[in-house]
Amino acid sequence: MEARIVTGAAGSPHVLETPLTTPVTEEVSPDLLIGDIDSRIVKIRPMATPVDQISRLAPARKCKSMKLEYYSVDTPPEVNTLAAAVEQSASTDTALLMLNESNVFCVSDTVLAPDAMVNGHKVSVMMYVLESKDNAMKVRAIGVPSGILFPQLVLVSRLVRMGRAAAELDVQTANAQAIPVKLTNYCQIFKAQVEQSMMQRMSAKEVGWTLSDQEEVALMDMRMGMEKNFLFGVRHRFDKGLDYGEVFMTAGIWNQTSNDFTYTKGKLDALKLVALTRKAFTGNAGSARKILVAGSGFIEELSRLNTVKSLGAVETVTRWGIDFKEMHTNFGRLYVVLSEVFDMCGHADDGMVIDPEYLQKYVHIPFKAMPIDLCRSGQRNTEAVVLTEASCLVLRYPNAHMRIMAVPDGDNGGEVVPEGPGDSGDDNPFGE
Repeated sequence: MEARIVTGAAGSPHVLETPLTTPVTEEVSPDLLIGDIDSRIVKIRPMATPVDQISRLAPARKCKSMKLEYYSVDTPPEVNTLAAAVEQSASTDTALLMLNESNVFCVSDTVLAPDAMVNGHKVSVMMYVLESKDNAMKVRAIGVPSGILFPQLVLVSRLVRMGRAAAELDVQTANAQAIPVKLTNYCQIFKAQVEQSMMQRMSAKEVGWTLSDQEEVALMDMRMGMEKNFLFGVRHRFDKGLDYGEVFMTAGIWNQTSNDFTYTKGKLDALKLVALTRKAFTGNAGSARKILVAGSGFIEELSRLNTVKSLGAVETVTRWGIDFKEMHTNFGRLYVVLSEVFDMCGHADDGMVIDPEYLQKYVHIPFKAMPIDLCRSGQRNTEAVVLTEASCLVLRYPNAHMRIMAVPDGDNGGEVVPEGPGDSGDDNPFGE
């Protein structure tokens, strides 16, 4: 039965010849029936900010200036490669070796050649450095088997620097000193402000929503911005003009290391994963526990591997207030976490291994919330809260951290294959 609605003498609607139902009521007077209002406000929190979170829970250092200068030092290289092949010899146990990289070998160093060949068979041969100059060194082979005095060394054979072997009457040895390198970063002034009018504060509301609630949302947004700068920011300073002073922008930790690992996008396999963990934990004297922060593309690549399950990465652990997937490897432990900041900044298929022991936060202005009464200052009838922090992140030991970068199929990731020595003049720097 269709409802018949008529208008009364004073303009009020009347329903005739049918019961009064909720559809009819909503049609005639939409605001009469009140829906149930949930007093709880769902605050949409953004994705985790792991780098900012870890840096906040670790002890921060006070910085007395917006410009931070700090020193970093590492250890000499342990491995070099051969720039020119050396033939096997049965007449002499010494040879001149040309090196691809800077010569870190000194007189009386012992050197291991794990890729040496004797009569076509791979052997590991110990050598002793007799002379060393520029990119070459003269060595003596020790204990070569099969009656051979000096083994065959193919191009780019590895040479591992070992301990020194001093003579009985030696008092001194070749000296080597490390010089710290000065690095620079800027503290960035991060700010957020919330403001409401006095009338807004005094007005009755259907749900509880105060300036403190707005402050919480602003803080979450501020931390998301800080996370992006701490990861991918670029160090820069400029004058804003109009008597505002200088603007300082901080350098992200992504740009503070050149220790890179590349993989072919869409082709991450078990062997490549083992190589990744090996590079992340070896050759840099870092910690045995590190954090892998990555975009959704790289996390998807990991999730496809059955090897990850066999490595025990299905175990969830909580560290620094963040839930990680813990990956056990033979080289160390990785705490894996997704960061959508990588996705937003164009690094969905990339990631970064961070050593928390060498991640340092410097603070020039500690975080503070400053209430401002704009009404008393005569500007406008509002109250406001300004959130401020001036800080930056630095990698104290850059090589303890590692960037993971995806490259298109067919790209070798910019890896350079060493070539033979060029015509650089004298082939024998010792004049022999």
